[in-house]
Amino acid sequence: MRVWEIEPGSKSLDGLKRGERVDAKPGPGQVKVRVRAASLNARDQGVVRGVYRGGPMTRPTVPLSDGAGEVAEIGPGVRRVAVGDKVCGIFCQGWIDGTFAPEMGETTLGSPLDGMLAEYAMLREDGVVKFPAHLSFEQAATLPCAAVTAWNGLMARGRLEAGQWVLALGTGGVSVFALQIAKAAGARCIITSSSDDKLSRATKMGADAVVNYKTTPDWEKEVLRITGGHGADHVIEVGGAGTLAKSVAAVATCGQIHQIGFLSGRETPFDLSAFVGKRAVLNGTFVGSRAMFEHMNAAFDTNKVVPVVDKVFPFDKARQAYEYQRSASLFGKVVIAV
Repeated sequence: MRVWEIEPGSKSLDGLKRGERVDAKPGPGQVKVRVRAASLNARDQGVVRGVYRGGPMTRPTVPLSDGAGEVAEIGPGVRRVAVGDKVCGIFCQGWIDGTFAPEMGETTLGSPLDGMLAEYAMLREDGVVKFPAHLSFEQAATLPCAAVTAWNGLMARGRLEAGQWVLALGTGGVSVFALQIAKAAGARCIITSSSDDKLSRATKMGADAVVNYKTTPDWEKEVLRITGGHGADHVIEVGGAGTLAKSVAAVATCGQIHQIGFLSGRETPFDLSAFVGKRAVLNGTFVGSRAMFEHMNAAFDTNKVVPVVDKVFPFDKARQAYEYQRSASLFGKVVIAV
């Protein structure tokens, strides 16, 4: 079968290579999925460049944690799904429900386990979910990481309520899903970007207010102005070092900051007195469990939420997809058709 692999020791996109693998049969408790689409996350950029948590890959590894397809074969004893079911793989194959445990981090697709950028993926029976029927494979492929992360932060841990303010930084996958989830929940949402065109798109999607952080560098003050001094009840924090202090300033008293990414750096000092004075909560948010994914899918089905797919690349153009995902043009998700 056709695959893309990250070579051992890869520290750049040059380490992403086309390859072939034996088309295996599923074993007990396994599900063989014919992958139809896979999508990229910021995590995948770190993996191919050898800077994601465990460092460079030590074996040829199929990348990408996110993908959707149909069940092609099932192994002995499989009962949860049947051949022909349309499914997504869950990001963390060992996190079904409950509290995350460190050992579950060893069961994530795309690193260290083989991921979804292949014609077929062999997954655990309990590591797949059926996706809403109104979604295409390309749309469903965007759900496992970005959408579940936003859902975990805002809904599973955050207990977002109607009427509350959500501040989502940027217009990448997680932030755009946060906007969609917030609006479906009856909350109000502020989106930031350095692009007026992207802010216009966010407004058309239902954003209640937008802030250009390039022309308004003190965007945290603008958030306070927009909310009448209240601040954001929830902040979707994807910046890290360059934005956390401003997010602390923008968050409401007793509000929550959901720390998801580190696009502007990992190590940052910020004013602890301001943080404590706000009685704020800083949530480290690491995707979510299968149960969260299923709850989110039910909500997406009810509200007919449609993921924002920025661009779809053919399988042979996987490298170009990686390059585009890092570009300033990104709005939503980048998908590779398989």
